[in-house]
Amino acid sequence: MTNTQDTTHHEVLIVGGGTAGLSVAARLRAAGVADVAIIEPSDKHYYQPLWTLVGAGVFDKEVTERDEADYIPEGATWIRDAVASFDPGNSKLRTRAGATVSYDYLVVAAGIQINWGAIEGLTQALGTGGVVSNYAYDSVDSTWDAIRNFSGGKALFTFPSTPIKCAGAPQKIMYLAEHAFRRQGVRRRSEVVYCCAGPRIFGVPKYRKALEAIIEARDIQTKWRHDLVAIRAEQKQAVFRHMDSGEEQVLDYDMIHVTPPQSAPDFIATSELASAKGWVEVDKYTTQHLRFPNVFSLGDCSSLPTSKTGAAIRKQAPVTAENLLAVRGGREATARYDGYASCPLITGYGSCILAEFDYDGTPVETFDFDQARERYSMYALKAYALPQIYWNGMLRGRM
Repeated sequence: MTNTQDTTHHEVLIVGGGTAGLSVAARLRAAGVADVAIIEPSDKHYYQPLWTLVGAGVFDKEVTERDEADYIPEGATWIRDAVASFDPGNSKLRTRAGATVSYDYLVVAAGIQINWGAIEGLTQALGTGGVVSNYAYDSVDSTWDAIRNFSGGKALFTFPSTPIKCAGAPQKIMYLAEHAFRRQGVRRRSEVVYCCAGPRIFGVPKYRKALEAIIEARDIQTKWRHDLVAIRAEQKQAVFRHMDSGEEQVLDYDMIHVTPPQSAPDFIATSELASAKGWVEVDKYTTQHLRFPNVFSLGDCSSLPTSKTGAAIRKQAPVTAENLLAVRGGREATARYDGYASCPLITGYGSCILAEFDYDGTPVETFDFDQARERYSMYALKAYALPQIYWNGMLRGRM
């Protein structure tokens, strides 16, 4: 572990010690790369996919937290710092602590930036008065508090106009809340409303049809192309802007689960590595940068046009590691990522649809049955098996 002001050099420098960064680091170390360094400021690592079930009262949030140090691959250098700026033309970067770090190869896996302040009034209201969100460790407890204490009224669930990590999460917590309201005997005097900036419930037709049937059967209202722009906490009102007309609509709420707008981290979006939209600009098949061949990127901060999920990273990480090793050995990057993403769509306590698909939106299913049907087995996979696969497989470079 290092934290130095001096100029240092590493053969492979990885920005981000999250899912993508640790997975690639573990694979490179296993392949014999001696000098791998990871820049990561946090001393905690979170299994965020489980926060949906934490917000639904199934798990305590503490089970999602581990020490970052326990997952830094053996022999890798941990730089306890954050990136301030990139200089890819000279193969170096600057950290917030003022250190210059140069590299032979760079892997950018810095995750996504959550912009709480982009919704007026949200920061001040979050965690109080029925305003909740599963998108932060500090706020996820408030979701379950609001659900279990809900006595009826209007419950809103939002999806923003930006890309987000785990695009299924906003509707998962809605299904769980609706199920909880039925269990608590308050559903008949409740309205459940999904306010989504997009035009439909899901992009892949096979799973969309199944989800539309669930919404209809459970009397969930939908408002498409509605983007949350403000919270008026004192009046318990949410202000939405219609994505097409630009008109504003004010909805009262008794509870509102907010999925905040998200973007590439600022230090990436303002750098030479960024595309016009701010993400690290890489080839969608090889994960290699389009203009700087010694740079790779994967995960949420990359321009890869697929869902920003841990399951997608599980398929991206081996491609990134293989292609970096190829370029390091003087060969072309020929390993290909096909856009695979997976979304375990929890539809209630004990039921789940497992959506798996590629860049073309074609289902790429693991199991020999119709995964668009709600099943307990897929719920058990999501709740119990996948966390173990994550901690003991993905982060160790084994899966």
